[in-house]
Amino acid sequence: MARKPEADPDSPGGAHGAPAGRGADEALLQRLEWTVLKRLDGLLQGDWRTLWRGSGLDLADLREYQPGDDVRHIDWNVSARLQQPHVRQFTEDRDASAWFLLDLSGSMDFGSVASDDADPAAPLRSKRALAETFTAALARVLTRHGNRVGAVLYRQGIEAVLPPRAGRAQVLQLLARLRAPAPAKRAAAPEARHGTRLADLLQHGLAVMPRRSVVFVLSDFISAPGWAAPLGRLAQRHDVLAVRLYDPAELALPALGLLTVQDAETGEQLLLDTQDPGFRARYAALATAHEAALRQQLAEAAVDVLELATGDALLPALLRCVQLRRQRQRLPAPRRAPAWLGGGVATACT
Repeated sequence: MARKPEADPDSPGGAHGAPAGRGADEALLQRLEWTVLKRLDGLLQGDWRTLWRGSGLDLADLREYQPGDDVRHIDWNVSARLQQPHVRQFTEDRDASAWFLLDLSGSMDFGSVASDDADPAAPLRSKRALAETFTAALARVLTRHGNRVGAVLYRQGIEAVLPPRAGRAQVLQLLARLRAPAPAKRAAAPEARHGTRLADLLQHGLAVMPRRSVVFVLSDFISAPGWAAPLGRLAQRHDVLAVRLYDPAELALPALGLLTVQDAETGEQLLLDTQDPGFRARYAALATAHEAALRQQLAEAAVDVLELATGDALLPALLRCVQLRRQRQRLPAPRRAPAWLGGGVATACT
């Protein structure tokens, strides 16, 4: 008889998911397997193709025999044609390292709707809670086969770096860091004056990741300019997925009367009349312009993009993303274009 899945603190949804859906979530997680599009560095025997040469099944190259080479790898047909002993070299299978670059700045605490798969009576889900759920799900999928996960956490600057390690304990430590309360804001912090600087997170990620890795950049991309260039440099070396988190109220302001709103990062407050149709139209126009500029910058960085709204069900979106990457893996490298996955539809960026 099949065992009932046990409650797991590092399962997707965590404290934000619905207990009734745990069984379905566990079954869906078993179907997920992240597809790596670039060859990565690694240390241990694993599931991923690497740049290293060693024992494996895929022939990588031929070279002249050198003293000490395994004679079992001599290619006798090639050696006979070239009149010189040659040995086969194989692409070795190694483990993968995955990094989560996590933007935990003040704007990530915003949320105006509940998750589709949550209890209607549950509290609203913020972008930060969605980031926690995404990180828990992907970390579990990746560590299931002995791969390692690490993270760089950004709040009012770089807050912590977790070197990549394997195992359940690493996932639990990562989630504990994510759920820790935010420290008191420093008066002299750059964020207090200029808001989020996503470029600092990306540049720090470039500095602490010496090996080619799978990289997930989780952010709402509400940031000071200058992040597109380091994101592009990150994508040139690593297999990068930019996970753009947003809330529907950021795109269209609901009519709620007079509201006092506060910038979560700078503390600036404004009194808004959301009943005014003209004001809501101007707000929508600015949001549309911001969306267009953001998409253009992400396309220029040449990274795959997964869009997640605070009201979206996470696991079906993840399954679509995994299927898209599996399809793209079958294409020759020159034909691969950055992909945009949002609203349940995947299209190629140009």
